[in-house]
Amino acid sequence: MKIIVPMAGMGKRMRPHTLTVPKPLIKVAGKPIVQRLVEDIAKVIDEKIDEIAFVIGDFGKDVENQLLTIAKNLGANGSIHYQHEALGTAHAILCAEQALSGKVIVAFADTLFKADFKIETAQHDGIIWVQKIEDPTMFGVVKVDKNNVITDFVEKPQQFVSDLAIIGIYYFKDGEYLRNELQYLIDNNIKEKGEYQLTNALENMKQKGAKFLPGKITEWLDCGNKDATVYTNSRVLTFIESSDLIHSTVQNINSVIIPPCYIGENVIIEESVVGPYVSIGANTKIKRSNVSNSIIQNNTQIINSNIENSMVGAYAEIKQKPMDLSISDYSVYKV
Repeated sequence: MKIIVPMAGMGKRMRPHTLTVPKPLIKVAGKPIVQRLVEDIAKVIDEKIDEIAFVIGDFGKDVENQLLTIAKNLGANGSIHYQHEALGTAHAILCAEQALSGKVIVAFADTLFKADFKIETAQHDGIIWVQKIEDPTMFGVVKVDKNNVITDFVEKPQQFVSDLAIIGIYYFKDGEYLRNELQYLIDNNIKEKGEYQLTNALENMKQKGAKFLPGKITEWLDCGNKDATVYTNSRVLTFIESSDLIHSTVQNINSVIIPPCYIGENVIIEESVVGPYVSIGANTKIKRSNVSNSIIQNNTQIINSNIENSMVGAYAEIKQKPMDLSISDYSVYKV
């Protein structure tokens, strides 16, 4: 089994945080989003993962090495592929064409999920993970027949056709077949809304006899913007065993920690109340402050402040009562 992770997007909706860190490497509950994604996939499939192929932009060698380490820690080979121009989902996957062989999972790196079951991949041509939502107009959706086989793929329908939204995770029994269908779109310049769309390749495969089934999950967690990522952080903290969340080197000085919280190594919390639903990166100091429902990255200082529903980047400094923040790395906020 191979996993292809397209993650070359600029993450504009997550700025200013993505000015210094690619969105999939922003940490949620102490781990990068992309690491949690591939770990979650490994838990629900019944196959050994042989390779994880990351499709990235020009993120630099440090990021590439971090991604290769994520693959290695799952017992898989890591490979790096580049998408230099944003030409759509089908084009992004084809950038990793060397990995398109055998059984393949494609997972776009801006979503997390919770599932309490195993997927037996060997029985199906393909599985498209979906979630029922109230407003499907901003997503690709699927329609199914009475046998729960997918009959139609519709990209961002403006009139109701289905409420089963595609969450961005797909399984294919035959990677070579997928590769050929993606190449067909490129060779024949078949676009939708100006881009090469994976849903067009899926439709072609379906018309040729491939049967795709919907893979339903327990919970879909988006990481597309600040508020969604803060919410996802709270849900992930809820799932994790509390014994795994607070590092042994944390210094708690006359403070109250309300679980669940993730607190990294060498964090100092002094005369403060932290939690619930807070993630704090390594070497951060919080003094005389209240922090709840927020993500604080590494090497940051928060002093005399009230922080709620916020994301604060690395090496930032905040003093004097800001509320509901989205502060990037190396920022200073004082009143």
